[in-house]
Amino acid sequence: MKLEGKIALVTGSSQGIGQAIAIRLAEEGANIVIDYRSHPEGAEETKAGVEATGRRGYVIQADLGAVEDVRRMVAEGIQQFGKLDILVNNAGLEKQGDFWDVTEEDYDNVMNVNLKGVFFATQAIVQHLRETGRSGKIINISSVHEELSFPHFTTYCASKGGVKMMMRNLAVELGSLGITINNVAPGAIETPINQELLNNPDQLNTVIKNIPLGRLGQPKDVASLVAFLASADADYITGSTFFVDGGLLWNYQEQ
Repeated sequence: MKLEGKIALVTGSSQGIGQAIAIRLAEEGANIVIDYRSHPEGAEETKAGVEATGRRGYVIQADLGAVEDVRRMVAEGIQQFGKLDILVNNAGLEKQGDFWDVTEEDYDNVMNVNLKGVFFATQAIVQHLRETGRSGKIINISSVHEELSFPHFTTYCASKGGVKMMMRNLAVELGSLGITINNVAPGAIETPINQELLNNPDQLNTVIKNIPLGRLGQPKDVASLVAFLASADADYITGSTFFVDGGLLWNYQEQ
């Protein structure tokens, strides 16, 4: 098990990609801090999946859009396990809307979770690693939309573009501390956030036609790459985005 003795915090891990990541990291030997905002039953399901691997799971409720919640989450995780080694910034949200109709509230909701929350969760982990003199791993779950335009989702694209540049900058700034940071950028993955797509056969078929591998991704496809980046096998990898999209990015045409 490549993560034996490690402690990982996975934000937004009560469902979908985050849940799959939490369980996969546990399978590799890590104990897991499970964060949720509004799905406690999902968080308990994740904990059960983690504990089924023989590892420990600990559930924390926190809103990644609120900095005080972010700092409390990190502090509580450290208090529970004595340390944190790995941060997976997975929590995110999107809001559809024509650009000219986007409200300040819509903008703030998306940016606070997708960018500000990632920034301050990463800051809290880095402070902890510096104080304890240890290296660590930070993995952001970004999106193909850090590169690919997505009309009517401008706030989402802007937030993911910000995460891309933050990751590149921090790879330089944190390198001397032995802290690596990378992005994993999923494409169309079969998760609750894509429920509307899954329930619309015509729209779903249109998306699949844009994917050279001919299918939607599964959460485990993303989790496998995260497990690699969290391990010592990836110690010399930092400042990069890895696309998990079945080839969608280079084949996509807006309909």
